[in-house]
Amino acid sequence: MNAVSQKKKEKQTGYLHQNFRLFHLKEKKNQEFEFHYHDFNKIIIFLSGNVTYFVEGKAYDLKPWDILLINNHDIHKPVIDPGTAYERVVIWLQPDFIREQKDRSCDLSRCFTTATEKRFNLIRLNHRLQADMQTILQQLESSLTSTEFGHEALSQAYFLQFMVYLNRIFLPEISQPDFSASRYDRQIADILTYISLHLGEDLSNETLSRQFYVSKYYLMHKFKEHTGYTLHAYVQQKRLLHAKDLIQEGTPVLKASSLCGFSDYSTFLRAFRKFYGFSPKAFLTARKKDSGFSGTQTATTHMPY
Repeated sequence: MNAVSQKKKEKQTGYLHQNFRLFHLKEKKNQEFEFHYHDFNKIIIFLSGNVTYFVEGKAYDLKPWDILLINNHDIHKPVIDPGTAYERVVIWLQPDFIREQKDRSCDLSRCFTTATEKRFNLIRLNHRLQADMQTILQQLESSLTSTEFGHEALSQAYFLQFMVYLNRIFLPEISQPDFSASRYDRQIADILTYISLHLGEDLSNETLSRQFYVSKYYLMHKFKEHTGYTLHAYVQQKRLLHAKDLIQEGTPVLKASSLCGFSDYSTFLRAFRKFYGFSPKAFLTARKKDSGFSGTQTATTHMPY
C-alpha cells in the first residue's frame, strides 16, 4: 500500500487506470456509505430499487432510467433500501480522456460542466429517450465483453456515441431540469455555491456566518447535518483538491496555494502532505515519471454503487 492509498482511503474511493470502465450491477445489500469523492467522473444510470443519492447537499430520489452526473471531487453518497434489489449501470471515466476528444464543435465534457453550472446532477429521461439509451448501453456492454477482432476500438466508438447522446439530451434547450426531483436546503446550496466561487478568499466560520446572516454555531450544525462534513473540513478539502488540479495543470505550487486561500505557505504544505500523503514536490516528480501518484488508486478494490 503506498502513501496515497493509506492517507486517502477513508474519503476517496475507487481506482481507475483505464479511460473508462462500465459496471452493470444488481444486488440486495444492507450497507451504509459515508460521503466521499473520486478523482474521476462518474455516471450512474439507475434501473431499479429504492435509492436516494446525495450530491453536494442535494438529495435525488431516483426513478428507473434516471441518470446522475457526478463530477470528480463532488461529495456524494447513496442511501440504499436493502429490502429491494438495487440495479444500476455505473460508468467511471477519466476527465482528461473526455477533454482530449474536444474539437471546435464538440466538447464531451460539457454535460459535467453544465451540471456544475446548474448545480443539478440529474437527467430524467422520457420513455422515448429511455428506449434510445437502452439500445446504446446494450451495444456498449456487448462490445466490452466481446473478444472479436477490433472489439477495443468498437468499445471506444460506442462509448463516444454514448457521451455524444448524453450531452445532446442534457443541453438546456432539449432537457429542462426537473427541479422537483431533488430535495435540498436553499441556504446550504447557496453556501456551497459561494464556497466553490470564493476558494481564494476568507471562508472562515465567522465570515460565512456574517455573509449568510446566521449564527456561527447554527451554521456549523446545519452544514454538518446536510453535507456530512464540518464546514472547516469541507472548505479545506475543496481547496486542496483545487490546488492539486492547478499544480497538475502547471501552476507554480506557491501560486496555487495562494489562489486556493492559503495565506501561509507552510500551512499549505502541511495540509497538502496530510491530505494526500505526499508533498507537492513529490507529486510533481511522480507525475513526470508517470509512476502512478495520480490519486486515482486506493488500498482496496471499491464496488461501484
